[in-house]
Parts: sequence; structure tokens; C-alpha cells
Amino acid sequence: METKIVTIDLGKRSYDIYVGAGLLFRLSDFVPVDIKGRRIFIVTDVNVKSYAEAVRNIVIEAGAQDCEMMVLPDGEKTKSFKRLEDVCEWMLDHNVHRNSIVMAVGGGVIGDLAGFAASVVMRGVSFVQIPTTLLAQVDSSVGGKTGINAPQGKNLIGAFYQPISVVADIDTLRTLPRRELLAGYAEVVKYGLINDIGFFEWLEDNGADVCNLAPEAVAYAIEKSVRAKAEIVQSDERESGRRALLNLGHTFGHALEAAAKYDGRLLHGEAVAIGMMMAFDLSVRLGHCRREDMERVEQHFKKVGLPTSVSVIEPSLKTSVDDLIAIMKKDKKSVGDKMTFILATEIGDAFIAHDVPEEAVREVLKDALGRPKTASEGFNTQGKGRGIKGLWKSAFSSHS
Repeated sequence: METKIVTIDLGKRSYDIYVGAGLLFRLSDFVPVDIKGRRIFIVTDVNVKSYAEAVRNIVIEAGAQDCEMMVLPDGEKTKSFKRLEDVCEWMLDHNVHRNSIVMAVGGGVIGDLAGFAASVVMRGVSFVQIPTTLLAQVDSSVGGKTGINAPQGKNLIGAFYQPISVVADIDTLRTLPRRELLAGYAEVVKYGLINDIGFFEWLEDNGADVCNLAPEAVAYAIEKSVRAKAEIVQSDERESGRRALLNLGHTFGHALEAAAKYDGRLLHGEAVAIGMMMAFDLSVRLGHCRREDMERVEQHFKKVGLPTSVSVIEPSLKTSVDDLIAIMKKDKKSVGDKMTFILATEIGDAFIAHDVPEEAVREVLKDALGRPKTASEGFNTQGKGRGIKGLWKSAFSSHS
């Protein structure tokens, strides 16, 4: 398979994103600075420690002065002040220097945390993103957003800090649990929904191949997603304008994640999928979008096994409309008490809506929280296990 290269043009801070198979074992070819003589700091999690160990062997063979590795727990709770402090102190204890390189080997949590640590230690050291989840390969590793969560909400503490390289090896996806893979697929669909109906139509025909990791299909989906994000980031790096389009579904989704207390019952991509359905619902209620478009998106999500409503979350969220509104008003896109959402006029055409009527948002939330569970959504009606877990297992039973 040919390695695809996507460049993010940001002047002196430009960098390349490499997409292909078997890239991990040629890592030194994709780092734009000489590794020889440098201290390398690898941040990873328990799930992908073996990939991180392979990276350590490669950089040592390439002549690194030494290579330290920190293995963290997985999950959103790792994106915390405590873990940030741990990573920074670990690097300082091991004599990090300004010519050192931080390598993030893992999913979005590891990339966000390690990137933020790299941005503040020694007032900034180089870092390389080596994403090992679909979500990280198509979204979080690209564009320079780094950060941690706060008790008040998700990603409220952080910095824009670009990597020097992103190496997306599709072979690392083969050890990814199905649920994690589907969560990443939600972010792939997002790119079709915001500005590329042709890509969405391709996903309608090829989504099963992507989710089953057919090499050509998954490589195309990743490259297409990365190119879409690169084009937006180049024109609006600091999210002062159209980059906010990439947050379709995220205002609702982040609130749901916070309500779930990042306890594992709702993955980020699952929350975004539900959030995108709620954003389309809000768009329909405000007269921007046809109900047929919303139903078409819902049909595709259900076809591949993505959750489409709050009702599939198990155990049920202990939250209220008021609680969710309060969380959403802390969203980074909001100005004062005015809520900003990404809405749609149709599939492939999203826009930034400022000062959305709160009453309309409340109605969407009220209906979402009060909607009964249905067997057609893949909910486990026998009451065994978690609803979303049962959903993705059911969706892939015919492909296993």
C-alpha cells in the first residue's frame, strides 16, 4: 500500500501527516529531525504498551541518546491536572531538554495530554503524534489542539500546539476493540456531514468495509478525513471562525460525556454520534434542515451500529435538562450565556449558529432524555450488560 502524505501548511510550523500500513517500523523516516543524540520521551497507555515498546526500540536503533517511557491508565479520566503534573515531573526528573522529543503513542487522550505537556515543559519541546485509534488518526492528532479536562467540562484547559509529524499506521487499528473503532467512525462521518455530501454517500456504500478494516477502504477514509481537517485548520488554526464546524455534535456530546462522568459507559465518539443526531434534530426544529436528512443520517448510524439516542446509555444518565444546559453554557464556543451550535441546512452543509434559542435546545434535550428505549436501536432488552456495548456487538455480529 502506498503511503499517503497530507501536509498542513502553517508556515514555519507546517508538518506532514503520514497514512499507510507498516509505518511504525519505519518511524524514523517520518520524523523531520535527526533522532540521533536526542532524549526521547514516550507517553502511552496500558492498552498499546506493545506499540510503544516497538517505538522505543526503533528510536534507540536510530541513535537516540536515551528513551524513557511512561505508561498511563486508559480513559478520559487520564486527561487530568494530576496526570499532567505526573508527566511533566517525570520528564523533568529525566533531564528533558529543549531538543528532546515527546512521542504520543495511543488514542486521543494520550495525544491531548502528551501534547499539552510538551507545550509547557521547557516552554515547549517538539512532539510527534503516533495515533493508534481511528478517532485519533482522523481527528484529535491533527490540528494542534492539546489539553485536559476540568470538573467544569471537557477540554477546558489546554493550548494550540502543533506536532512536528503525525504517523497514522492503519495496522495499529487491528488490535482496537470494535466499540472503539465505531466511536472513531463517528468522527469520519462528521466530515461528510459538515461539507462533503459525496463523502457521506461513499460512506453509505462503504462504511461496513471501513468498520471491518478493509485496508483500501480504511486508508481512503482516513486520508479523506485528514485532508478535510487539514484544509480547515490551515485557514483557521485558532478556531476563530470556520474551524468550529469540526465541532458538529460536540456541544451536545461533551455535555453528555460530562454527565456520564467519563466512567466508560459513553465513549467520546459515541457521544459525538448522539450529539450529531441532536444537532440535526435542533436544525429541523429551527427550520434549517429537512427531517428526511436527519432520518438519513440516523439510518446510516444505525446500519453501522452507532448509537443515535441517549436511551441506549447504560446505566442511564443521572442528569437533567438544567444540568446539561449549564454544562453547554461553559462550552468554548459560547459567548457569555449565549449558546453556539453547529447546525445543518442539509447533509454536507453545516454552519455556525450563534445565540440559538435556549427553549429550542431545552426541547431537544427534554425529548432526548425522555425518549424510551427501543429494540430497533440494538438495546439489550434482556437487561444484561451496557446498552451501547450490546449495540455494537449486535451491529458486527454479521461481520465476525
